[in-house]
Amino acid sequence: MKQVIIIGAGILGASTAYHLAKDGVSVTVVDRNEKGQATKAGAGIVCPWLTNRSNKAWYQLVLQGARYYPGLIEALEADGEKETGYRRVGAINIFDTDEKLAKKYDLAWKRREEAPEMGDITKLSPSETKEMFPVLDDSYRALHISGGARVNGGALNRALLNAARRYGANVIHGDASLYEENQTVKGVRVKDQVLPCDEVVVANGAWSKELFQQVGIKVKTTFEKAQIVHVSLPQYNTEEWPVLLPPYGHYQLGFDGGRVVIGATKEKGTGFDTRVTAGAIHELFEKALTVSPGLREATYLETKVGFRPFTKGSIPAIGRIPEHPNVILANGLGASGLTSGPFIGSEVSKIVQGIEPIIRLEDFSVDRVF
Repeated sequence: MKQVIIIGAGILGASTAYHLAKDGVSVTVVDRNEKGQATKAGAGIVCPWLTNRSNKAWYQLVLQGARYYPGLIEALEADGEKETGYRRVGAINIFDTDEKLAKKYDLAWKRREEAPEMGDITKLSPSETKEMFPVLDDSYRALHISGGARVNGGALNRALLNAARRYGANVIHGDASLYEENQTVKGVRVKDQVLPCDEVVVANGAWSKELFQQVGIKVKTTFEKAQIVHVSLPQYNTEEWPVLLPPYGHYQLGFDGGRVVIGATKEKGTGFDTRVTAGAIHELFEKALTVSPGLREATYLETKVGFRPFTKGSIPAIGRIPEHPNVILANGLGASGLTSGPFIGSEVSKIVQGIEPIIRLEDFSVDRVF
């Protein structure tokens, strides 16, 4: 039986482990449980169809990611995981003029031809929009996409790892490094123990550069810090609220128990600084209260911090690395990690097993980062 070690237990590593273990592959996941893991901090939005980003390869990836979710959630529930953190609540993209709304409405219908999973596409008046998201200012109209969904990154991650264990995967905590013999990777070292394997999947996100430096390989990966604010509005049934996509980058979405999440900052050059900063909180609240003045009555709960990994062109790098063909890198999911990560994990499991993936690997070549 093939022995596979996955370094990194975020959404991508967890999904890869789940799919491999389910296919009967011997899997060990090694994670050092670092502060700032993007998955644990993340509140995911599964609604890629309204993006203004033009890269076709990236769009196809997130399109497949969104399409993959319902089947994955059904499979996890069949495996006994009832708390997946995923819920289809719809999404609203808000606008301050009818002209802007009409333009996005036309785009949505064009994209629905390729993505019927978008569901119903509806224009909402300001009153209808406010009924769906009661803390909003009265002036916004919206485009409603019924197929939009939200994801609690931590909950989905736990579900994937729990299910992977149920299929025989082993999950251990420790500082992993690549173990070489005669300049060939033969396994992974964790503390003083060498774990031999046939294949290594490196899915440790923002920490990949450090890992490869230990074996003298330079990798061009970066990351940015994201801070995400959580507040409480117990007087509202926030679990039914759609994902709110404003006309700028900061989103708002509700979870169970009156919890509302506001995110996220995009901070470059911070290093692994996990501090919550006043400037970030100010930025998030300033933007949020502009469109949702009703949040002024919310109780501040916490701010989560995560480091999102990026590669050149903000396109994920997926594939075997040139120096070590038994080492597979999957990195650079960025802000769309919770949208595309579970699907990419299923694709990486195919690569490990020698099965032709759905994605075109040439579109996500690792040559860009080595």
